[in-house]
Amino acid sequence: MTPVAPAVAPVDERLPLPRLAPLALQHLLAGIAAPVSSVILIGTTLRLTAAQTASLLSATLVLCGIGALLQSLGVRALRVGARLPFLMLPGGAAVAIFLQIGKEYGPATASGSVLVAAAFLICVLPFYGRIVRLFPPLVMGTTVVLIGINMVKVTAPMVASGPGPGFATLGVIAVLFLVLRGVWRQMAVLLGLVGGTAIALLLGTDIHLASGAAFALPDPFPYGAPHFDLLAAIPLLVFALASLAEATGQTVLNSEAVGRTPDAGRDVPRIARADALVSLGAGVFGTSLMVTSAENIGIVQLTGVRSRFVTAGAGVLLVVCGLLTPLTRLLAAIPEPVVGAAGLVIYAVIAVLGFSMLSRVDLTHGTDSIVVALALVVGLLPVMTPGLYAPLPPWAHTIFGSGVAAGALAAVILSAAFRHLGPRERPEVTAPETTAPKTTAPEAAAPETTKSEAAAPPTDGSR
Repeated sequence: MTPVAPAVAPVDERLPLPRLAPLALQHLLAGIAAPVSSVILIGTTLRLTAAQTASLLSATLVLCGIGALLQSLGVRALRVGARLPFLMLPGGAAVAIFLQIGKEYGPATASGSVLVAAAFLICVLPFYGRIVRLFPPLVMGTTVVLIGINMVKVTAPMVASGPGPGFATLGVIAVLFLVLRGVWRQMAVLLGLVGGTAIALLLGTDIHLASGAAFALPDPFPYGAPHFDLLAAIPLLVFALASLAEATGQTVLNSEAVGRTPDAGRDVPRIARADALVSLGAGVFGTSLMVTSAENIGIVQLTGVRSRFVTAGAGVLLVVCGLLTPLTRLLAAIPEPVVGAAGLVIYAVIAVLGFSMLSRVDLTHGTDSIVVALALVVGLLPVMTPGLYAPLPPWAHTIFGSGVAAGALAAVILSAAFRHLGPRERPEVTAPETTAPKTTAPEAAAPETTKSEAAAPPTDGSR
């Protein structure tokens, strides 16, 4: 009797190259907008030269590719990578925090903060189960709202430097979101940057294109030796902890999409370990924390192809794109008001995602609404009154002067305090048994969804 070969799980299916290549390209198109727009924002906000921005974009694309390879293929001996079809991208919130640190303390301190946060994430992984409880949707939503609002304030002056191209770019992006569908809609911001640049050229805006070789490796330590300031790094440390909560939801989403039984206790530490290792490289090459993203899961569901080797192929394409320096130099030449307009859209969407997370929390009863209100007050005060904490000692000014750090810490502390020390919810008054007959059907005994299940970590890619 001929032995039957064991069935291969869809996630482990190896596809022939002619079929794999176009599928990998689809995943590339779904993910490339995030690194391109993020790096252009970094370069414009930190006043980098066109050559520096091109090198930074090259490094970021290469790191995204390495991250996709790690998460898709995994390194079992090191327990790195979930072996799921994930991409790794610069998180929008992480970029916002990186820029905030860079604007206030300088890019060398921002790079040092990335290295500190990546090392910190590796160290706290053994305590994953306890840490993730500190970041329910209540805390995550409040933090993401504050990140979006803080960065809208930073990005708005970029649009003011050229209102014509800036507002034209906003219009182009809005139209693209309206008319595009599928994977192309995910590229609306990137295509809007192209359209906005074309309009800027028609309006007479100068374009500064750097020169160089066709292939080149990115430059390490573009801002000089990293500067380590633990207090300045606090916002990124908080984000690193919060990323564990979001990774939990994304692991469940991705596992279910490919037909694998979710195992957050096994997979989330492996995902976070890969994030941290690639983020160490990000700190060396001058970009923000790298985080695994589930935004390409729509491609998996659309095509029905669940193989992790497809996203591994996308990782290879990202590395190649990063080493093609003419492409990165062209993208780095996008004018400032065009970049600012795209940034406004990106960070406003981040704020909206935060409100979406808060919508999962019942804010009409109990103390959750007070926690959100107080955390928003703490986080918005530095935005509305920048000099409010100037008289405080430097360490206190660093913590409270950052709206993201102050608001996130306030949300964590207030949420835990009200949960353990606040008033208990009054039980609902039930009708007397004499007025309502008992239900004896089997389905009446089914357990209700618990509060913790209803408040599962977010899976919308806001990281």
